[in-house]
Amino acid sequence: MMGNKVSIIIPCFNDANFIEQAVQSALDQTYLDKEIIVVDDGSNLKTKLVLKILEPKLDHLITQANNGPSAARNVGIQVATGEYILVLDSDDYFEKDFCGKAISIFRKNSDVKIVSSYGRRFIKAPFGPTIKPAGGDLKNFLVRNASLGTMFRKQDWKDVGGYDEKMKIGLEDWEFYIRLHQNGGRTYIIQEILFLYREKKNSRSHIANLHKYELLSYIYKKHQLLFMNHFDLFVDSLLNKLKSEESQKLRIRNKIEFQLGKRILQPFRILKAWFR
Repeated sequence: MMGNKVSIIIPCFNDANFIEQAVQSALDQTYLDKEIIVVDDGSNLKTKLVLKILEPKLDHLITQANNGPSAARNVGIQVATGEYILVLDSDDYFEKDFCGKAISIFRKNSDVKIVSSYGRRFIKAPFGPTIKPAGGDLKNFLVRNASLGTMFRKQDWKDVGGYDEKMKIGLEDWEFYIRLHQNGGRTYIIQEILFLYREKKNSRSHIANLHKYELLSYIYKKHQLLFMNHFDLFVDSLLNKLKSEESQKLRIRNKIEFQLGKRILQPFRILKAWFR
């Protein structure tokens, strides 16, 4: 029988340099009733050697052919024995008190579907811009991904059919969160930086951005009834994004034109100074 146990699921694909830090952050969680499940999603030999060393510290190491992050998460969650699931990508990590604080929130709020927190984006050292997801209900998630580094109930994952395994190149987490909220509930954001998100050259977020319109089309069409039911919100959101992008482009163009103008006029300023 499941109680308040947390199953920490770590999908891993070719992350030999960072998987140890991710696993250590799971081990370091001060919340004691937990298990750690790593899913090797067809990694290279270098990563497999690291995972072999880490295996004694894990509750489960599952190895499969490469099938994408959604499938890896689903496989790990299927064997999980905890009531609560914490998904952790193999190049990110949580601060040690995240699980304890998240479980406390779930115990006090039956309507909460996801517990997340503020995060920090970094490249090498854990210093970088703070990310403050909005959280909230379905309306927020129809506009954008309003969560970051999430814990949810296994039963809720099961009720909505898990992660969409067709989505292999990104935004699968956002699509999953939309389904988690489609029948009610909300995401609670802990207003502390408890999640550290690593930026890499060929990160999944970078790849997703290259296929952004293809992925958005898939999500919009899959959930067209939800978007139609919130049509005004959807249209306003799209228009605001377009305005923001146009404004950003204008600022960049003006800056380039200003710098170009300075360079063109610089020789004339020098000549003028000589003849004073």
